[in-house]
Amino acid sequence: MPRRLWDISPPLGPDTPVFPGDQGYAQRWTTTLGPDCAANVSALTLSPHLGAHADAPLHYADGAPSIGEVDLLPFLGRCRVVHAIDCGPLIQPAHLVHAVAGLPPRVLVRTCQRAATTWTDHFTAFAPETIEWLAGQGVRLIGLDTPSVDPADSTALDSHQRLRRLDLRVLENLVLDEVPAGDYELIALPLRLMHAEASPVRAVLRALPLLPSGTGSDLGAQGQGALALAFQI
Repeated sequence: MPRRLWDISPPLGPDTPVFPGDQGYAQRWTTTLGPDCAANVSALTLSPHLGAHADAPLHYADGAPSIGEVDLLPFLGRCRVVHAIDCGPLIQPAHLVHAVAGLPPRVLVRTCQRAATTWTDHFTAFAPETIEWLAGQGVRLIGLDTPSVDPADSTALDSHQRLRRLDLRVLENLVLDEVPAGDYELIALPLRLMHAEASPVRAVLRALPLLPSGTGSDLGAQGQGALALAFQI
């Protein structure tokens, strides 16, 4: 039986909220079906930070790796969705500590009852010390359901700089409205844009596999450990 999928990417289009100063979504048709044309083909113009996206170190440091150069492993594998709904302007370690036992390398935080569908600069971001704390727990990727890990009015981008220093990856603008707290498989690969500082992603969560009844005892401790490791990476 197929494992359930949760699509955690917002739709992209002309109405997608845009961070002030960024390029919104624009599309034009370069060819259209007709007597002399066999296909519709379009051209897109948009900020790579529009909708669900992954930032690269190049976003916050000149000469740092582009999104096409970063390792893909953090964007694929077991993750934990933690609810910190209406926790205030910054996610603090105290908002996450209840879910720290057995923490996988990827953590997504739901802060909204419903993800915003219009631009607002009143959103929850990450406190830099929370990123430091998560890295100390072995986390390699963080994500959230708001436009940025830093407040909208931040000029120093302290949380982004903490990501750079700790070599963590990040996903922003996710939609976690329908996702219960718990563990999942994350699939959110960025495009191989070799000169870009970010990339859109089609982020999904997939339910972890359930062992058939009796399988655990048949596998034994070593087999169960191998299966757990396969979905911890």
